[in-house]
Amino acid sequence: AITTVSPTYAYEITTPDGGEGLDGLIRSNSYKLSGIINGIDYNEYNPKADPKIAYLYDANDLEEGKRKNKQALLKDMNLPYSDDVMLVGIVSRMTEQKGFALVDYMMDELLSSGKFEIVALGTGEERYENMFRYYESRYPDRLKANIMYSEEAAHRIYAASDAFLMPSLFEPCGLSQLMSLRYGTVPIVRETGGLKDTVQPYADGEGTGFTFTNFNADDMLYVIREAEALYQDKTAWKKLMKNAMSKDFSWNHPAEDYIALYEKITGKK
Repeated sequence: AITTVSPTYAYEITTPDGGEGLDGLIRSNSYKLSGIINGIDYNEYNPKADPKIAYLYDANDLEEGKRKNKQALLKDMNLPYSDDVMLVGIVSRMTEQKGFALVDYMMDELLSSGKFEIVALGTGEERYENMFRYYESRYPDRLKANIMYSEEAAHRIYAASDAFLMPSLFEPCGLSQLMSLRYGTVPIVRETGGLKDTVQPYADGEGTGFTFTNFNADDMLYVIREAEALYQDKTAWKKLMKNAMSKDFSWNHPAEDYIALYEKITGKK
């Protein structure tokens, strides 16, 4: 058997674009191929019992918990707080794979609008690290670039952010969007690999986040603006946050899928 970490990625690697030259070999063995989505540790990532975040919360006090965590994070980052300004979190390796070319293209438009603040955390390619430093110098009251990695800071960003941006060029599974869902933080992602499989596009009160298909900066900006418009409707946004928190991306389901696969291979229960 061949396993990958999401059903969509399992398909993508059978194509010339995603197969990296091995697509023919993988297609010829596609009957052995499956995609099982990764899980995250729901004890480690638990807003009700996470010692790394400023205030504990769950779905019952979601609005208050998010607000207090947002206030605490922005205070530490020396950024102003406003209920009307959407806080977008980014926790990532700063590489081309993660879609930062799109972020670079639209950063001025986002930050000059006065509707967004961004807190970023991560390290990676020098050009993207410097990109964040540059925009922080241009918009010191709108962007905080933490060119480092800290597990505590990552948890605090998941808990405090209103939305989480992950516009990857490709993403076999992705874990950050699963962590953001766990904390009621609405993911904004490109429909690729596991991002497509784990984030349900918002429509008519249903769904868990916002998605776009093409690797295109204008398409990304469009859905970010869609998200911000919904954010101003606090009732609708609260429902969306609760939708996100209601999903179960623990290891329970993947473990069952792996057990079923092993039983199929061995013929034993």
